[in-house]
Amino acid sequence: MRPFLFSSATWPLMARRFRDRLRTPLVVAACVAVVACSGVGSVVTPYKIDILQGNVVTREQAQALQPGQARDQVKAVLGSPLLTSVFHGDRWDYVFTLQRQGQPPQQRRLTVFFKGDVLDRVESDELPSESDFVSSLDSRRKLDKAPPLEATEEQLKNFQSRNATAAPSSPVTAPAAPATSYPPLETPGASR
Repeated sequence: MRPFLFSSATWPLMARRFRDRLRTPLVVAACVAVVACSGVGSVVTPYKIDILQGNVVTREQAQALQPGQARDQVKAVLGSPLLTSVFHGDRWDYVFTLQRQGQPPQQRRLTVFFKGDVLDRVESDELPSESDFVSSLDSRRKLDKAPPLEATEEQLKNFQSRNATAAPSSPVTAPAAPATSYPPLETPGASR
């Protein structure tokens, strides 16, 4: 058997064969990359965060507002308004928007009107209840209802009994501050 020798005549033939063998997988890989990057048949999609903007106002908060309340009382119930205008000093706007991937954006608005410093009237869109809003935030799991937001009397008693047995018998005191004195920051009569 004769050893294979590279000659100037055989080298172009070998290079062409290598190039032809490499060309097919490269073309297939390029086609797959183009299809994956396009919207057609895309398996991987970029992650888009949920965007919450504004004041969340629930139906219960809007029902707590009564004509005749002071501005401070309204602010205690709803929080600071998102929009106030110099030209409309007797009007506060509370706007809430929620943008989620794969869902149309939601926008809710509540407007509070004052006469002087007293609440006159309220105008709003359809507002969700607090439990509806909380359950809509977690899109991964579907709950029939939101978990209770208040503890029952029995749960409070169990909590107190567990913590009463775990409490130390002697009162805990804070460590005493170290008795050190520091030099004054500036010396009297020092020139600058």
